Amino acid sequence: MSVTAAQYRAWLTEQDCDLDVFRSLVERSTDIADYPHASTVVRNVLVYDSERLRAAGPDREVRAELVRAFTDGPGVVVFRGAFPEPSVVDRLTGVFDALIAEQRASGADPGDHFARPGANDRVWNALEKAALYDPEAFADYYANEIVALASTAWLGPGYQVTSQVNVVNAGGAAQTAHRDYHLGFLSERTAADYPAHVHRLSPVLTLQGAVAHGDMPVESGPTMYLPYSQTFEPGYLAWRLERFQAYFKAHHVQLPLAKGDAVFFNPAVFHAAGTNRTLDTRRMANLLQVSSAFGRAMETVDREAVTNAVYPVLRRRRSEGVDQAWLERVIAASAEGYPFPTNLDSDPPVDGLAPPSQADAVRRALQEEWTPRALRDELRACAARRES
Repeated sequence: MSVTAAQYRAWLTEQDCDLDVFRSLVERSTDIADYPHASTVVRNVLVYDSERLRAAGPDREVRAELVRAFTDGPGVVVFRGAFPEPSVVDRLTGVFDALIAEQRASGADPGDHFARPGANDRVWNALEKAALYDPEAFADYYANEIVALASTAWLGPGYQVTSQVNVVNAGGAAQTAHRDYHLGFLSERTAADYPAHVHRLSPVLTLQGAVAHGDMPVESGPTMYLPYSQTFEPGYLAWRLERFQAYFKAHHVQLPLAKGDAVFFNPAVFHAAGTNRTLDTRRMANLLQVSSAFGRAMETVDREAVTNAVYPVLRRRRSEGVDQAWLERVIAASAEGYPFPTNLDSDPPVDGLAPPSQADAVRRALQEEWTPRALRDELRACAARRES
């Protein structure tokens, strides 16, 4: 049977962001009978007993169940007691506290993607920093079976872990609701330039997680989620719209977490850190972003060298009158068009959720008629900013 135009959309637009359709997807109940390895359902979120899962080992049925939970289910899974030894968590908490103290002493402001700069204590690339600061504590922490279970279930082998520490201090305000990396970090206009099948693909390339590094009662503002929101195809365009933000505020759920609990979720789930309404609780979470092995090209290409070689040609052809579309095609083949991965300490987001890419630098150079030497210096500076 052929697929009609009405059944298949090659592109998504704001006009596809129908709140009634969204509501029909998210306003449903999670039936624990569909998830035999889960312990309970709390406010539509699946909750698993980590000790029971550890006893089962890396069971394929468990992993298949988690895939269903992340894909068509609520999209959010809590693992109670994911880190059963408090000392393992406490040791890395001590490392994070030391890193935050060093950061404050240096006067650095790490900023935040979705909250006002300075509202939180944020440590970018906490994975590398923690490993270099205390490799023993790092090894004991990341030997965790539940982190590996969730990661392999969603991404398969060869995954890569990154970590960002987020501390929401007493009185810290909530983030705005959002979806996450990759498309969630792009402007609405740029996200809309990606075809619909990429909107469907993006969530399966990343798994989001968080480990509680202290008890998180609801009043401390643990992450707010909207279960099943990952099933709404135009969600990477919808989350920015006021009516969807209002719906999220009225219908989100929050679950208290104990120290050592972990939560993992599909990055397309609408979510946001909550407001810390306490007077004395520093809510610390280790935010884990686990990436698929397939998010990389086959060959290593020195795109800085390629761009420097091609730029004089672009500059000359532009002066001869070629159109912008011609320039864009050559830029796409030569320069790195995506700004990540990067070092967010030294290369923070500018005028949006992401820093400028190599391709952005080339576009600016052409617009402002930079010399090849000026672009070469800028690309070298950009590369230095991306180094950890």
